[in-house]
Amino acid sequence: MTAPATTLFVSHGSPTLILEDVPATRFLRQLGATVARPKAIVAVSAHWMTRGPAVSRAAQPETVHDFYGFPPALYALRYPAPGAPEVAQRIADALHDAGMSAALDPAQGLDHGAWVPALLAWPAADIPILQLAVQPYMDAAHHVAMGRALAPLAADGILVLASGSATHNLRALARDRHDQVADWAQRFDDWLVERVEAGDVDALVDWKRQAPMAQMAHPTDEHFLPLFVALGAAGEGVKGRALHRSFTHGALSMTSFAFAAA
Repeated sequence: MTAPATTLFVSHGSPTLILEDVPATRFLRQLGATVARPKAIVAVSAHWMTRGPAVSRAAQPETVHDFYGFPPALYALRYPAPGAPEVAQRIADALHDAGMSAALDPAQGLDHGAWVPALLAWPAADIPILQLAVQPYMDAAHHVAMGRALAPLAADGILVLASGSATHNLRALARDRHDQVADWAQRFDDWLVERVEAGDVDALVDWKRQAPMAQMAHPTDEHFLPLFVALGAAGEGVKGRALHRSFTHGALSMTSFAFAAA
């Protein structure tokens, strides 16, 4: 079991991950049992994008099915966990103290980047959960700084669960192939794991210039940005470790990390 101060980054994959039996699904199903039970979860999802920091303070966040054309069984799923308005206010105050204004959204629900991993890891839906948005027009350093403002939450047992994708190029996926991994995806994923486990924050923040095949791995940034929030929220001198590594659809990395101060 990891220490309460750990922050997590998980690759949430396709919405259908929750209906599949692949290594990443099995990993997420046991994740909740391998970390200290949090008092609340701050889900940083790639699918809530805003121009400035925003926090959901919904008392009972809705399960948002933010996708189209998927199996009916997926739309029947719900994650009825309570919200955490007091934690949302605390986050907004912390971001303000760090020089970042933050909007409090009374209606934002849980998109699939939040509820799919939460439903797999904590299926009882009895832990309060809220969302924190990413800003796709801002860089990695901004998201590390946003995470650093959240670092004190760990002392109170509040878990930062960042949810995105270690690689995310939907045009390059082979939908029915899981066993053969594209070379560019493997190269980027290997670099990412090496830099995370070395605690090389500078290289990670400069990923667009330093990572091999960076533009191919992430034609847009939004699915990679949650990782930097988790990294920042673990505090200074952070190091990560890979909790899981696999691929789906030939190029979609499902690599997930735990971060903690060294």
